[in-house]
This record gives sequence, C-alpha cells and structure tokens, in this order.
Amino acid sequence: MKRIIFNVLSGDPASHRWASTFDKAITLLIVMNVVAIVLESYTEIEVKYHDLFLVFEICSVLVFTAEYLLRIWTSNLLYPNRPRFVALFRFMASPLALIDLLAIMPFYLPFFIQLDLRFIRSLRLLRLLRILKLNRHTNSLKLVSDVLRETRADLAVTFFLTSILLIVASTLMYNIENEAQPENFENIGQAFWWAIATLTTIGYGDIYPVTGWGKLLSGIIALLGIGIVALPTGILSSAFMEKVQQRKNSNSKDPEDAEQHEHAPSKNTSNFNYCPHCGEKLGS
Repeated sequence: MKRIIFNVLSGDPASHRWASTFDKAITLLIVMNVVAIVLESYTEIEVKYHDLFLVFEICSVLVFTAEYLLRIWTSNLLYPNRPRFVALFRFMASPLALIDLLAIMPFYLPFFIQLDLRFIRSLRLLRLLRILKLNRHTNSLKLVSDVLRETRADLAVTFFLTSILLIVASTLMYNIENEAQPENFENIGQAFWWAIATLTTIGYGDIYPVTGWGKLLSGIIALLGIGIVALPTGILSSAFMEKVQQRKNSNSKDPEDAEQHEHAPSKNTSNFNYCPHCGEKLGS
C-alpha cells in the first residue's frame, strides 16, 4: 500500500495509472486557491461569498494536509538507502516540503497560539505560497528551477559585482552631493537608494544630483548599469535556451531510430578510396 501511495504522489504516469490524475487534481486545486485569494481581496465578493470561501479553504487545507502527511509517511521510499529517521529529516528539510508546511500552517497556527488579529491577517498571506507547490507538478517551473540551480555560481558573481558597484557609487555620491542637497543625500543610505534606481535604469527621479560632478557620476553609473543588469539576463537566457534545447533533443530522440542510425552505413562518400565501414584503403 505504501508503495502504491508513493507512486501516486510521484505524479509519474509510468509508476501508477492514477499518478497523472492526482497530479492534475492537485495542480487544479492550487490554481483555484490562488484565484480564491485574488477574489477575496474584493470586499463585495468576500462579503457575499464568505461562507463559500471558508468551506473551500477548509477543504483545501484538508487535502494539502493529507498530501503532506502521506509524503512524510512514504519519505523512506524517497530515500531508500537512508535510515528511516534520516530520510524523514531530509524530506522535511527539503524546500518543497517546507513550502507544503507553510502552505497549511496559517490555518492551524491560530488554534494553538493566541495571535493578534493583524498578525493573523498577515499570516494568511502565506497561503499564496501554495502557488510554489506547482513546482512539483509543472515541468515549466522545474525547468526554471533547474536553470537557476545550474547558474547560481555565475549569478552570485554578478550580484557580488553589482553590490560592490552600488556601495562605491552611493558612497561617492554622498560625498559629492551632501553639501549641495543635504535633505536628499543626508547619509549613505539615501544615496544607496539613488544608486539602486540609477544602476537598474529605473530612474524614479525623486533623488537626483544637482552638481556637475554628481551629474557626471550619475551618467557613468547609468551607463554601467545597462551592462551590469544585462549580465544576469544573458546568463539566464542562454542557460534557459540550452536547457530547452536539451529537453527537445531528449524528447525527440527515438531509441530505435538511434540504434538503426548507429548501425546504418555511413553516407559520407566524399572519399571513395577508403571503406566507409572499416576505414581500410580500397584496392585499385
């Protein structure tokens, strides 16, 4: 029974015939929860259908709770070479398991802890984390997470360079503009906001330099920002396209065709003096 439940939870149609149905049902329930959160923000809708939203929330939490508990129960099958408690800990500490827990926690927490009503309303925002549960059920989100994981080292380098540039730019601008407009560049923190708006080419215009040297520095930072911001974009786009191409190649590859192609005679007859099969020189 445990193996059957584990195969259904895996969402792989090859493991169990109900796996695909369960995967689609959970995906639909997550999407409906997100729609419900959006609709509840409209006062007239929330007041009119409050009871319906409450019933739907209770049913959703029960389903997500059952799913979470079943995944805990079958966690030893996810890590078959690990002891039972080690497998349980590894699963509960995994990002997807933490998302599952945070998705249901706002419903149960007020029953055990006395909380301020304002904090409870803020805690209910965690329900939006249910949309991250789609990462387990959607190949597109899995593709994005794979790209981010594979490019994390390159992205860390670009973010490190950006941070250095922000600190240097805000410090220089503070020292240049502080005397001219102390209300806007009172400290390096305010100058840091200007550096972010300029480096990312947003340019809100609420804080800007008025001195000649400040304008020169601002122009240099704006030009550097075009290149700096483009770095992570280029890294992610190239890695994403490469991953998409790999997935297309793996999906279009037919093992039988590949085997036939491997044993088929070569069609390269550019050199007729050598055998295309063994490479030996042909006799005259």
